[in-house]
Amino acid sequence: MARSSTLSSPFATLPEVLQTQSQAFSAFAIMAYNDLLAVHLSLLYPLQIFEGSSRVNVSHVIHDLSFGPKYPGIQNPLDGTKRILVDTSGTFRYYIKIVPTEYHYLSKEVIPTNQFSVSEYFAPMLEPARTWPAVYFLYDLSPITVTITEVRHSFLHFMTRLCAVLGGTFAMTGMLDRWMYRFLEAVTGSSAGSVLR
Repeated sequence: MARSSTLSSPFATLPEVLQTQSQAFSAFAIMAYNDLLAVHLSLLYPLQIFEGSSRVNVSHVIHDLSFGPKYPGIQNPLDGTKRILVDTSGTFRYYIKIVPTEYHYLSKEVIPTNQFSVSEYFAPMLEPARTWPAVYFLYDLSPITVTITEVRHSFLHFMTRLCAVLGGTFAMTGMLDRWMYRFLEAVTGSSAGSVLR
C-alpha cells in the first residue's frame, strides 16, 4: 500500500515530517533526522499504552537454553529458571560466558558443543525512567576449548580403590578405639583402665 505523502528530501526537518506523515507517523521516518529524537518519539506510543514503563511486566521462564547438542552430565545453569515480577518492573541482564567443548565418547565419536556459565543482574525501574524494561542475553565466547573424554577403568583400578577405602576405614576405627581407651583411662583412673583392657 503506497503512501500519498511526499517529503522535500529524505532528511526533512521535523515540522515537515509531522505535517506530511501525520496520518501514519513512524519513528523510522524521524530516525534519519535525529537518532536521539527517534528514541523519544518511539517511546511515545508505548507510554500511552502501558501508562509508564514501570507497568511493563518482563516476567519470564527459561525452559531450556543451550548452545549446541547435549552430552551426558551437562548442566545448563539457566534451565528451568523462573523470574516472576509482582507490582514492579525492571531490566534483567544475563551475562553468559560460552566455552567451546568437545565430548569424546568411548566409541571415539566426538560431539562439538558448548558449555556456559552465567551471571544474572536485575535493575528495578525507577520513575521517571528513560529506558524500558527488558530481558537481555549478553554473551562472550571463550578462546579456550574444553575436551571431555569418557574413560572406562579396569577391574584392577576398582580393586585398588576398594582396598584404599577399606584400609582407611580400618585405620580410623583403630584410632578411635585408641582415643576412647585413653579417654576412659583418664576419666576413671588407671586401675579401671587395666580392667577394661
